[in-house]
Amino acid sequence: MPINLKDLDVVPELAGVSSALIVPCNMCPAVTVALREGKPFIQLFKSFFKSAPFARHIEALQSRLEEEGIHTRVFNSNLPHHFFVCMWTSGRRKKLRKQAEQYEAVIVLGCDSATETVREAVESTDCKVVQGMEVVGFTNAKLKFKLPCSISFEDGKIIPISRQKKEEDP
Repeated sequence: MPINLKDLDVVPELAGVSSALIVPCNMCPAVTVALREGKPFIQLFKSFFKSAPFARHIEALQSRLEEEGIHTRVFNSNLPHHFFVCMWTSGRRKKLRKQAEQYEAVIVLGCDSATETVREAVESTDCKVVQGMEVVGFTNAKLKFKLPCSISFEDGKIIPISRQKKEEDP
């Protein structure tokens, strides 16, 4: 049950910034973009563990930021255990902190948990952390395998996240 996200306009948040490191979560945002575009999430023989629709989405964001005069780089990995930013190891977080020191801002393409992971990892730097996506709900879809090794989602629906009300103690 991946989280469904919507894009946020990060340009106003980056006013006065000349460099930004883009930190993508490669699971929920990638599923969201693939489902939105009606494209395969992953085609193992074409792009191994990389989602082509999400890669194009990131490239489009980079182009837009470059037009605004903001130099960008993507902090990425194709290792499956790095897919979920919210579950990164301490070693991965240290690598992010080292790279983030070279940038004025970090843009997180992921949920609130991914943003918090990045915020904690770079807290000793002077980087501004900008959330590039916002949670809409959960993605409910049918997983579809197609030869040769293509993984897609179909019949996707967004399920709102229920807010649990806390009962006040007497």
